[in-house]
Amino acid sequence: MPEPVIGLEIHLAIRVDTKMFCGCAAESFGSEPNVHTCPVCLGLPGSLPVTNREAIEKAVLFSLALHCRVPELTQFHRKHYFYPDAPKNYQISQYDRPVGEHGWVELDGGRRIGITRCHVEEDAGRLAHPPYADHSLVDFNRAGAPLIEMVTEPDLRTPEEARAFLAQVQAVARALGVSDASPEQGKMRADVNVSLRNPDGSLGTKVEVKNLNSFKSVAAAIAFEVRRQGALLEDGREVAQETRGWNEGGQRTYLLRSKEESADYRYMPDPDLPPLTLEPAWLDDLRARMPELPAARRERYLALGLKPADAEALALDLEAAAFFDAATEAYAGSAQTVANWLTGDIAGLLNAGGRSLAEAPLRPEGLAAMLRLLDDGTISGKIAKEILPEVLEGEGPEALVARKGLTQITDEGALAELVERVMQANPAVVASARENPKAINALLGKVMQESRGTARPDAVRRLLQDRLATPGSD
Repeated sequence: MPEPVIGLEIHLAIRVDTKMFCGCAAESFGSEPNVHTCPVCLGLPGSLPVTNREAIEKAVLFSLALHCRVPELTQFHRKHYFYPDAPKNYQISQYDRPVGEHGWVELDGGRRIGITRCHVEEDAGRLAHPPYADHSLVDFNRAGAPLIEMVTEPDLRTPEEARAFLAQVQAVARALGVSDASPEQGKMRADVNVSLRNPDGSLGTKVEVKNLNSFKSVAAAIAFEVRRQGALLEDGREVAQETRGWNEGGQRTYLLRSKEESADYRYMPDPDLPPLTLEPAWLDDLRARMPELPAARRERYLALGLKPADAEALALDLEAAAFFDAATEAYAGSAQTVANWLTGDIAGLLNAGGRSLAEAPLRPEGLAAMLRLLDDGTISGKIAKEILPEVLEGEGPEALVARKGLTQITDEGALAELVERVMQANPAVVASARENPKAINALLGKVMQESRGTARPDAVRRLLQDRLATPGSD
């Protein structure tokens, strides 16, 4: 199979209050159709656009975070295309003077993926297709909302790499506050360009798959295109340069249209929008205000002793990272212990309930308090797991343990009585444990069950070993 060559075009909805060139609300998710519109975003004659400064600032900040070169002058162009959801019959975008170019993102493992450009443009509207109807509906609420489009070099090689790259970009956008980057709300969308390298090393014919709205769909579309193009070449047929859509139900791509070239869009400088000068002092101020980015956070977590997989997972999740930092500070114990609980049992309970960490009442101090009870022997690991659902709902672990009588039994005399009682009640298990030392675990389990998990396991095991080694002790 020839080597896949993959590039991405990622659209991020910029987190601002108003649209790119007018005062209409930029946030339209969940709104009634066509309520956030005006003559400017509808492209009515005589209306004039005014650039949203905050959107430009956030796009430049994003470009800087991706190590892009930011020019002294940036400019808007008109990109002409005729679709029902483009009210002006052109899109205000950027052509040869984008806000950023020639950057890179480093994947886990050190491989860098080149960024060709980052530019600002306005979004189109949204088409709705009622089932069994002979017409479509257009909602212009989203038309004119500001977007960052980021175009990569064809440096990706696998669906898994593309998915990892998207996770990195999403994490950067959220860390900067540039975009919510939520695919489920249409605030992060991707087009993929896929080709197979020719035997002579040159790039094969590129196929674009449009409007993928989940990381899973991106990976699946790439995998399908690699298979489809490979089958065509094996049969001696050519791969046509075209734009394709993605059928989620059928998990396959389908033809939309032959691929346009940049000349087909007839780019021209927008006569209503003068070029913007990006002052060096302003750029220096943006750099100074740059928050900690996921790559730096990951290195900080590795320095704390976290496993690489945990450091990566936490660094890419802004909510989890903030919680982890606060819990680690409050706990003052092993950072890996905090990570284990966050990425393990807590994540499992949240996923089962369909909630995020931010939606749960659990506070970092609550988790830290529970871990301290575990460390000082007040509760066992089993008890910690038992009370975790209530701690997750905001219950104080100390009060919870006291109210339920779950304090761990550490008194040797009390434990010895418990062990004696269990051994007397289970002579067959005792006999088995004397013949096979591994069978002691069955006795240990019965002691823990009898104590409702409050007996200290290591002390119980030691007492059982002593009793089993003493002839006639049962």
